[in-house]
Amino acid sequence: MNVEVTLLPGIGVRKDFALASGRRIGVITRKDGVNELIVSRMDDPDATQASITLSNEEAAALGNLLGTPQLIAQLGEEHRELPGINTRQLRIKEGSRFDGRTLGDTTMRTKTGVSIVAVMRAGQVQPSPNPDFLIVSGDLLVAVGTAEGLDAAAKLLGNV
Repeated sequence: MNVEVTLLPGIGVRKDFALASGRRIGVITRKDGVNELIVSRMDDPDATQASITLSNEEAAALGNLLGTPQLIAQLGEEHRELPGINTRQLRIKEGSRFDGRTLGDTTMRTKTGVSIVAVMRAGQVQPSPNPDFLIVSGDLLVAVGTAEGLDAAAKLLGNV
């Protein structure tokens, strides 16, 4: 997928790509920090048909909705031929005892045998987080392990 980046003088930056239909979809990040989700018109890919303003929190939530399933699917495909290896996403809920603490504080690997291979936050992926990585509510931890280990990890984080 080829993402085009266009500087919009005095406005910000436009990042978009072409869909199979020929329509373009993207985001304008304005200098004032506001994000606009944009969709082009079918007959003119340079003209905007729709624009939705998103707060940073809304943009992060949309990024998580779109990015996490793709990452999980990719990891699942890579582990498909390894019997007993599963992938699951575990959310750090608001009020979690681990909100604002490090990944190492969870003692996840020691207690469950599960490895955290990535953390999704605000639409961004942090691959291979180290034990000093600070986790916060809203984070999605991408975990790999046995079914039993993943169940234990969910229980440890309060996801059950």
